[in-house]
Amino acid sequence: MTTDIKIPAFEATPIDSIPKIVATARESFQSQKTKDVEWRLVQLRKLYWALTDYTPKLQAALKKDLNKPPHDAILSEIHHLIQDLQLSLKKLKEWAKDDRNLDYPFTFTPLKPRLKKEPLGTVLIIGPYNFPLMLNVAPLIGAIAAGCTAVIKPSENAPATAMVMKEMIENYLDPTSFFVVNGAVPETTALLDEKWDKIFYTGNSTVARIIAKKAAETLTPVVLELGGRNPSFVSKSADVALAARRLLWGKTLNAGQVCLSQNYVTVQRDIVEDFIKHLNASYKDFYPKGAKASGDYARIINERQFDRIKKLLDSTNGKIVLGGETDRDDLYISPTVVLVDSIDDPVMKEETFGPVWSIIPYDTIDDAIKIMHKVDPTPLSLTTFGSKAENEKILNSVTSGGATVNDAWMHGGVATLPFGGVGESGTGSYHGRASFDCFTHQRTVVEVPGWMDKLLRVRYSPYAPSEFKRHVWMTSFKPDFDRDGKPISGLSYWAWVIFGLGGRSAKGALLRWVVLLASAYAAFFQYRRLR
Repeated sequence: MTTDIKIPAFEATPIDSIPKIVATARESFQSQKTKDVEWRLVQLRKLYWALTDYTPKLQAALKKDLNKPPHDAILSEIHHLIQDLQLSLKKLKEWAKDDRNLDYPFTFTPLKPRLKKEPLGTVLIIGPYNFPLMLNVAPLIGAIAAGCTAVIKPSENAPATAMVMKEMIENYLDPTSFFVVNGAVPETTALLDEKWDKIFYTGNSTVARIIAKKAAETLTPVVLELGGRNPSFVSKSADVALAARRLLWGKTLNAGQVCLSQNYVTVQRDIVEDFIKHLNASYKDFYPKGAKASGDYARIINERQFDRIKKLLDSTNGKIVLGGETDRDDLYISPTVVLVDSIDDPVMKEETFGPVWSIIPYDTIDDAIKIMHKVDPTPLSLTTFGSKAENEKILNSVTSGGATVNDAWMHGGVATLPFGGVGESGTGSYHGRASFDCFTHQRTVVEVPGWMDKLLRVRYSPYAPSEFKRHVWMTSFKPDFDRDGKPISGLSYWAWVIFGLGGRSAKGALLRWVVLLASAYAAFFQYRRLR
């Protein structure tokens, strides 16, 4: 299906053109056209048709870069984006409205406080190679929805997808607002030398530190979507066969090049053999003739990454209990599981980011939790297979960017749920509403009527103690807790809170009622006058 489709040869964007590209995107934003919600919806609709029309070419590009099966290209990249787009198209008008459902003292009601949703400006999106379409276009959806202009820098390690994506965006989206810059380190460096309103980076922590340091020079906010040595927990309370099947899927999709997939699994010691047996059975179900002969199994992105993963396998002190086969010429590494007895084993010390993962036995749930804390205290993903009580204990004891109970990283498989890391696994989140929020500034706006000046006398010199005392009465509340921090309850307390408008004393409550009635009268009078 994809063999007859021609993919353009990779071509880097001329470095001397980058300042002009960024200036054009900024000028487009400053023209104010992107603040029009209907303009944004038109761009999102065009992006929908771009993905639809370019599906065969994108499948061919992903096949060329990663040997990604056409089925996976749709499931994990194109359809994922379509779902995200559908939500944005449906909800954008609602998201973009001013938010008036805010918390503030009742005395400030005449100010009509609201949050106005403002686009941040011109943003830079730097994507990775493992999902080279989805992880570039998903943040773009949020940028468009928020009203930003954007420049995408795809990974040069997935050159075919980078070129097709550039062609697609140039053919379908506003040519002065959205750009793709291709290249490697020099082009990325040139982009980082420009001033941005936000930088969105997906990749590894080493490059993330470089980007964060560069962004700090101009106080540019960043979103960092990274990875981690993600743990999984399996106890004898779980359906062991189901756990093995689902975890094997999670580490074979895209040949394990998934930032969310487990790096290791803590397995209760007395079910380790049973778990391994079920892993091998699931492998035979998935790949009856072996993964290498299957058209459903991807390949490692390049020789550099192949050599890195192979080195981990060659240096492990553990026992390979599944797979272990490699072929550098084919960039093939079979789904491989290593049984280890120490967190210091090489396959435990580094994020494998491939189809290789470890089993480390534990005796008690507390032992498993200690292992997780020592290996990586802030992973991107956590999965747990146990009883309800065990799952809750794991969730409450182990920090992670996201978590899934009874499956492999499905929290990241739902295109409209917030996705992001914590600590070493990143900062910020996106997808669905979170993508809109990611590229939006919530701007507080109040409108102060002229008649309120007497109520605001407290702020003007010369300061008057009586005015200050009145202001404190008007804006304070009666605490619902005692001096030991314990909550106060009872009918009389709540009656006072309601009818006393939160005043600390009878005088304070009276003054609040006076202000309330005066405000109501003024509003009514203004309404009658306007009619």
